[in-house]
Amino acid sequence: MARVVGVHGIGKQTLGEETLRQQWLPTLNDGLTRAGSAARLVEPDMEIGFYGDLFRPEGEFLAVGNPPYTTADVAEGLERDLLLAWWKAAADSDPGVVPPGADTLVSTPRSVQAALRALSGSRFFAGVALRAMVFDLKQVSRYLTDPDLRARALARVVERIGDDTRVVVAHSLGSVVAYEALCARPGHRVRALVTIGSPLGIENLILPRLQPAPLGLGGQLRGLWPGGDGLVWTNLADAGDVVALVKDLRPAFGDRVRCAVVHNGAQAHDATAYLTDKLCGQAIADGLA
Repeated sequence: MARVVGVHGIGKQTLGEETLRQQWLPTLNDGLTRAGSAARLVEPDMEIGFYGDLFRPEGEFLAVGNPPYTTADVAEGLERDLLLAWWKAAADSDPGVVPPGADTLVSTPRSVQAALRALSGSRFFAGVALRAMVFDLKQVSRYLTDPDLRARALARVVERIGDDTRVVVAHSLGSVVAYEALCARPGHRVRALVTIGSPLGIENLILPRLQPAPLGLGGQLRGLWPGGDGLVWTNLADAGDVVALVKDLRPAFGDRVRCAVVHNGAQAHDATAYLTDKLCGQAIADGLA
């Protein structure tokens, strides 16, 4: 089994294990270099826990790309609430985004239209088509609400984590999948969990829906620790990363989580930008040591 397992995030449904491994491997090594580590990863050292194809619609002749979603396809509840949270976060970090007012924070069709219009002009979602933005929303909601899809995605990642695996690096929605996979594999020997651009700490939307369910401690939810005492969990978030709404995971998972804010430039949520950061490289080097 590979020493390092990577778990991708949203929007990778048209890629695959080998494509992502070719993308991630050099950036992981760049991060190790920035950290001053002599360790280098080669192809057998890394595998990708790939689940993106579970979200890819079945092919049909004369139909290509993502489903032609519109504002009307954003479902009430989790999808609308998450969209509005993205809007607020984008406005907080990007002066070019008109902030939502009290009336537009109410979950209505009009608020969905306003949110998508505002996000389409943000730095974070620059160049992202509306249909792709809605598709990303639906990937998050489907993972959290579709038991069959969730079980299949988890199984893909769990089977990649073997006795030789020492590091799990997980991006975006993949951090949710990786967290649940480690919880589902008691006795694993992973020494470093590195989450990047993670939505795990969003109290009202993501945290209550985790499996296993978080505990209620002193009126606050607290997620279970995903391993033994030897596991070191490092969480990295860019200040402008809209998906990583909560940068500090300690209130949600305990003070053992090492949290840091990094600077990814214009690509705030990009996995490769996170992976080349010195702090990411150091966390991986520590797990491999």
